[in-house]
Amino acid sequence: MRASGWLVLGLALAGAGAAHANDADDLVVLINALRAGPPMRCDGQVAAAVGPLAPSSPLSLADEASTGGDLGKALRAAGYRAAIATSILVGGAGSATEVARIVERSYCGSVLDARFVEIGVARTGNSWRLNLARPLLPLDLAPSPEAGRAVLELVNEARRHARRCGDMNLAATHRLAWNGALAAAALEHSEEMARLGTFSHTDRAGGGVGDRARHQGYAWRVVGENIAAGLGSPAQVVAGWLASPGHCANIMAPDFAEMGAAYVMDPQSELGIYWTQAFGKR
Repeated sequence: MRASGWLVLGLALAGAGAAHANDADDLVVLINALRAGPPMRCDGQVAAAVGPLAPSSPLSLADEASTGGDLGKALRAAGYRAAIATSILVGGAGSATEVARIVERSYCGSVLDARFVEIGVARTGNSWRLNLARPLLPLDLAPSPEAGRAVLELVNEARRHARRCGDMNLAATHRLAWNGALAAAALEHSEEMARLGTFSHTDRAGGGVGDRARHQGYAWRVVGENIAAGLGSPAQVVAGWLASPGHCANIMAPDFAEMGAAYVMDPQSELGIYWTQAFGKR
């Protein structure tokens, strides 16, 4: 999949539809479901599953039309520092579902590009603008143990409220406790993804989160995992997971009792930073 520099893509369709207040959020969920798989053919290649896009308010405000078609200038004016970005323009679409179909058919190379990790959506009538980007990583990100516990607090705040995850309506549920063994399993996987430049729940030895948790001495009955890459703060990472149906369901699952989370930053790797969140119950 290919996308580089500053790109502006556009497509106009005939037709109109009623406005929906949550269409922007719905579109992000639909695109993240597409990114989660199953693998599909795109630009002549089979595209593997990639991480979710985190919603970004600054990205939704960046409109290259106001800067003479200069997307980079529009992003800077919106206060967004991008390492890479693209913009997709769709006209004549009346619903998020219709836009998602157009994007899947005509712009799959952009929406399935793992280098994009955040999204902003703006709608005026039946005209839609999707900005996809990866931000520059911050220089002041907290150390991994502190950031992992920040993920825990954000997750527990999310679990306090009933939530819709894709097609699932999930009830509010109990808090998760921090677990050091799960945090070590998360760090182990983030280290490997950063070192090898991979993005997968399966490690080089063919193991999954259950194997990594056992390796750290966690005798689990239930276990799960979320991963992300390219995002430079716990808030961005959790926002991306909550906007992705499968990741969101993991966060809201009442079967889990504990979690650990960790990141590894490697500026030489493709996405710069890799996050893992491991859930469990003993």
